[in-house]
Amino acid sequence: MMSSKLKMAIVGAGIWGENHARIYQEHPFAEINAICDMNRQKAEAMASKLGIKEVYDDYNEMFQKADCDAVAIVTPDFAHADIAEAAAEHKKHMLIEKPLATTREDVYRIVNAVEKNQVRAMVDLHNRWSPPFNAAHEAVDRGELGNLYSAYIRLNDIKWVATDMLPWAAKSSILWFLGSHSLDTLRWFFHDEVKRVYSVSREGVLKGQGVDTVDEYLTTIEFCKGGIAQMENGWITPNANPCVNDIKFNVIGDKGMISIDASNHNMIQQYTDQKVVVPDVIVQNKIFGKHHGFAFQSISGFVDCMLSGEEFPVTLKDSANTVLALLAVMESAKVRMPVEVEY
Repeated sequence: MMSSKLKMAIVGAGIWGENHARIYQEHPFAEINAICDMNRQKAEAMASKLGIKEVYDDYNEMFQKADCDAVAIVTPDFAHADIAEAAAEHKKHMLIEKPLATTREDVYRIVNAVEKNQVRAMVDLHNRWSPPFNAAHEAVDRGELGNLYSAYIRLNDIKWVATDMLPWAAKSSILWFLGSHSLDTLRWFFHDEVKRVYSVSREGVLKGQGVDTVDEYLTTIEFCKGGIAQMENGWITPNANPCVNDIKFNVIGDKGMISIDASNHNMIQQYTDQKVVVPDVIVQNKIFGKHHGFAFQSISGFVDCMLSGEEFPVTLKDSANTVLALLAVMESAKVRMPVEVEY
């Protein structure tokens, strides 16, 4: 029986793990009781900084001993499956940073473990909490665009993300880091699954800077009910771009269209003789020292749904099918041929 507060633990003591911890501390009906990281010093430093009671360097030990109802898995994307499976076996609910996993086998391992142990799981595909995207989705659901026909989504990052922010970028892909948000958004709007993909990719820029990863993917998507979309994901946008993300979206129905440019808003700019800064007031920011912005609201939203019993805005099936479609995108880019998605 869950108490009046959701007791959280975290695996992963990096920057985003700290954001999780602070959000749970700020939430009136959550508390953070334990932190785990393979690097115990990092976990101890975060615990000391934030007043977290218990520190572990073994997640199995934490699941056995810590006073927690749920765990946030905030590790590199390729390291989710073992932790999630163990959490499920210990009857811990979980919030998993995107993507759910990076292999077909790991997707099914996690899904089977969650279903077998009857725990709840949500993947942090936070674009569903984005104000412009959420408003657009509501308009689509009200029928204001008629039947959806086609869409285009562009979600790119500046080079700094791959070269400096993520020490594990070479072990990942821009499709996992941003493409998971893009494809989830398209599935959400079309209320449909991806049938076939055709993708091309290019590499060389980041490899030239010592990061062995693909620079960008351009993907054509066909949905089962006939909808079509183009998806662009890369992380070679120049570092001087006003926003870390370059994000644009367009969706067309047989009665209307919606366009979104969320990468270069005109609400606030800051100028000096040396540079122009566009402060982030949408994705992740603070107001009176507390976390705001949709990338944080999805985390607190997990707590809300756990306590209310409501269905998560992102279901486990959503997260699993997004990964399976992205695996098809990667395969298509390798063989330079259309690939059917296998569910």
